[in-house]
Amino acid sequence: MTTSTLDPARSVLDQLRERVSAMEGGPTRLPVPVLPALSELVSLRTGGSYGVDSASLALALSAGASQAGEWVGYVGWPDFGAEAAAGLGVDLARTVVVPEAGEHWLEVTAALVDVLKVVVLRPPARVDARSAGVLDARLRKRSAVLVVWGDWPRCEARVSLEDARWSGPDHGQGRLRSRRVRLAVRRGTAPPVRAEVEFPGERLEVRLVSEQVSHRDETVSRRRSG
Repeated sequence: MTTSTLDPARSVLDQLRERVSAMEGGPTRLPVPVLPALSELVSLRTGGSYGVDSASLALALSAGASQAGEWVGYVGWPDFGAEAAAGLGVDLARTVVVPEAGEHWLEVTAALVDVLKVVVLRPPARVDARSAGVLDARLRKRSAVLVVWGDWPRCEARVSLEDARWSGPDHGQGRLRSRRVRLAVRRGTAPPVRAEVEFPGERLEVRLVSEQVSHRDETVSRRRSG
């Protein structure tokens, strides 16, 4: 096997891992669609868990799969906003919502992982490593993706909202049209990647405003400007 047969647009290491997994008989980790505005920041793969810190990010990370025709589910979200979800592109006709799972949240989430491509979980309390491990194993077996709104022991990537600014009202009048946010994506010990993204108000889709920049790039830029 040589690297000449690999897709140059994707990480060589990721592709090699997939091939090793296939040769060993394990499930191949396939990409799951994300919104175009987020595709350069975070990629979802089956068998993985991803953390977010806000409702809008939880919806945004699941919207791409929904738009592509996959079923998605939301667990532990009593104030789930159907209008907000639809505004980000979630197809409500292929959406399962379990507002309150209580102490059975693990069993409910595992059951949804068995039949849905993407499951968004809002844990009711702090999650221990054992419970996370149960879902990790189920995700790999069923080739599903878990998005967690809250803390999670092991995540392939964590997406956080660092700043947000609304636009719209002029001198106290008018409607909120859109929200520009700065996102930070963290993977393990690597420097975070940041970018500005505009979430829709009256707009029809999320869009990338600025190029992504890592913490290291910001440091170099400040040194040069100084």
